[in-house]
Amino acid sequence: MTLTVYQTTETNPWRNLAAEELLLTMVQPGQVILYLWQNDNTVVVGRNQNAWRECNVDLLEQDGGRLARRLSGGGAVYHDMGNQNFTFIARKAKYDLAKQTEVIRLAARQFGIEAVRSGRNDILAEGRKFSGNAFYRAGDFYYHHGTILMNSDMQKLGKYLNPSPEKLAGKGVTSVQARVVNLCQLAPQITPQAMQSALVKAFGSVYGAPVQTLASTALPAQKWNKLTEKHASAQWRMGKPFAYTARVGGRLSVGEVEILLQAREGKIEEAKVFTDAMDTDWTEIVAAALQGIKLDEKVIEASLACLSKQMDGDFLQELARLTKRLFV
Repeated sequence: MTLTVYQTTETNPWRNLAAEELLLTMVQPGQVILYLWQNDNTVVVGRNQNAWRECNVDLLEQDGGRLARRLSGGGAVYHDMGNQNFTFIARKAKYDLAKQTEVIRLAARQFGIEAVRSGRNDILAEGRKFSGNAFYRAGDFYYHHGTILMNSDMQKLGKYLNPSPEKLAGKGVTSVQARVVNLCQLAPQITPQAMQSALVKAFGSVYGAPVQTLASTALPAQKWNKLTEKHASAQWRMGKPFAYTARVGGRLSVGEVEILLQAREGKIEEAKVFTDAMDTDWTEIVAAALQGIKLDEKVIEASLACLSKQMDGDFLQELARLTKRLFV
């Protein structure tokens, strides 16, 4: 097994997410890459989220911040220099979520902090979230990435993010700030630099192998620049404008789901599905099933039922119940 660490001082989210995507294509069989990175004053939305609904985009940009979109699913997060990002990258055979999470737990323990994994994607300390995680795969290539809050600006976090009341209620809190904790509150000596060193040490310890360092020059500059252009583009970050005529949304078993329909003369001409669900594959399937059919409760239900060979039947029933609200 080969363990490789890639650390960067770059703070531009579009360039950092481009590097992450490029590293995913470069990882070799038997290799695990730990990528350590930071974004300054940034909101990153999940792949299938509605950026305008999740983030106060105008306010963020007025304050000199940037909006970015990642490849993975999940919800929106705020990044600044009080936060450390990590990404574990591996081929399927070496991708091990339990070991990867143990690296984070062991790194936190070096500061006297006991961490536990909770729910679908959170890591907690003393009952509050300090790390949100998300996941992506492309064929045989996998990554697991997340945040580690150490001294992040909680006021800005609450200022820029717009979680739905239903999502907060599901977590038993009334604001996004109430859910999270900076690790400096639990260990005042902690800093991003100290956490980076702790993560590298824990990486080698958990996997039981020496850790190599990857130089920035190892990333092909032309490919990196091209991917940076993609991540910086409004088309990738915001999507094309969509003037919908009907909307329905709610919290389902997979997370928040929002369906927008553009209909004319009783027919659905186009559909968009947004979600903070971890699985990123099903939204396009559902949108395609709705497109071109009659805007009718029974027709929509039947069209969703036809997807039973591709998707879980219980979840399709949830979606059908959600779409019924269009006709109430």
